[in-house]
Amino acid sequence: MKAYDVIIIGGGPAGLAAAISADKQGAKVLLLEREARLGGILKQCIHDGFGLVRFGEKLSGPEYVERFLGEFRERKIEAELLTFVTKMEKKDGVFALTAVNRRGVQQYMAKALVLATGCRERTAKQVQIHGTRPAGIMTAGTAQHFVNLQGKMPTERCVILGSGDIGLIMARRLTLEGARVLGVYEVKPQPSGLTRNIIQCLEDYDIPLHLSHTVTRVFGEERLTAVEVAEVDEHMNPIESTKKRIACDALILSVGLIPENEMAEKLGIRLDSRTKGPFCDNHFMTETAGAFSCGNALHVNDLVDYVSESGELAGTAAAKYAFEASCGGSGTAEKAAELELSVDSSLQYIVPQKLRIGTGGEKVVFYFRSRESVAVGNFVFTVNGKEVFIKKYRNLKPPEMERLELELSLFGAAPGSRIEAAVRKEAGA
Repeated sequence: MKAYDVIIIGGGPAGLAAAISADKQGAKVLLLEREARLGGILKQCIHDGFGLVRFGEKLSGPEYVERFLGEFRERKIEAELLTFVTKMEKKDGVFALTAVNRRGVQQYMAKALVLATGCRERTAKQVQIHGTRPAGIMTAGTAQHFVNLQGKMPTERCVILGSGDIGLIMARRLTLEGARVLGVYEVKPQPSGLTRNIIQCLEDYDIPLHLSHTVTRVFGEERLTAVEVAEVDEHMNPIESTKKRIACDALILSVGLIPENEMAEKLGIRLDSRTKGPFCDNHFMTETAGAFSCGNALHVNDLVDYVSESGELAGTAAAKYAFEASCGGSGTAEKAAELELSVDSSLQYIVPQKLRIGTGGEKVVFYFRSRESVAVGNFVFTVNGKEVFIKKYRNLKPPEMERLELELSLFGAAPGSRIEAAVRKEAGA
């Protein structure tokens, strides 16, 4: 059985950043990846817009990930590709992993584990579309793979359900390749994607966006021939009188992303129902000591720059945890006082959900989303009912994640303190 300080599962942008940062700390690192190439989803994201925050440049997905792959190779970090983890367990403070690859069944041990498994797309069955099961119904990511990696056009005339960013980007991509995108239908009264993508991918190409609309049925035997769309009421129920049929050969789904955490659940890691990712502290450590989570496995991010940031922070923390475990300790972070954050109904979620006080004077990075659009509002942290931090925001929107970096000392050190996060609208805004 091979032994390491830190094992990272997932070779996308979060996993690569975690591996590099753990290696910088001097840890013996192994990265496990189920695909044949490192890079995650960015391998097929040939559009630009990546790296503006981290590098101050507009890069394509492959260009962005190559920045990390270059350093990964220079550091000669060990990686196992086409390797599927089938079992994880923690015994006597050490993680034991079983994986399968071309060489057969492999056994690994690690003092710390970083879960960088990314996220997956919701499918047609998860949004309960009725009708037959013809070819031509696919997720936006699948369509992107066909066009960008295989050079194949999956449609000539399509409808897109959902206004997630991948769907918006594929609306533009398919249009540029000669397909006719008949419209984007979003069940919510506001778009799910970033404003810049609404403008650059739909408005600039005269692709109609239909809010408060959904696809209710599909038609076709071997191949999709049409879809039925309808307007929905305030409870998102289709309005019968508005139903109409649209002839098309493909239905592209962009109806949300789900963090991949099946392996985390098998390890007994508790998940947050709001993020669908693990509960974590300011070191990105889950409630299972020594197991860390980052990137889209922790919560779905808007920008890959923040995916890399969380991977970097998680990798550094995992290496430090492994070294303390090697010295016979249980880890400074593990022993520190833990305070759980309470989230007001004005927020969808905040990450991290817990703070470990007394682990040093470091800063803590928060990521949060508002529950509704707010023209002008204040983000507020209170400790035991007392306001300790206020920041004014303009144009808060649910699809757009916000980042906030604060001193950990701001929250005090009293065990049992109640910390609450909220967004308060300004009067008249």
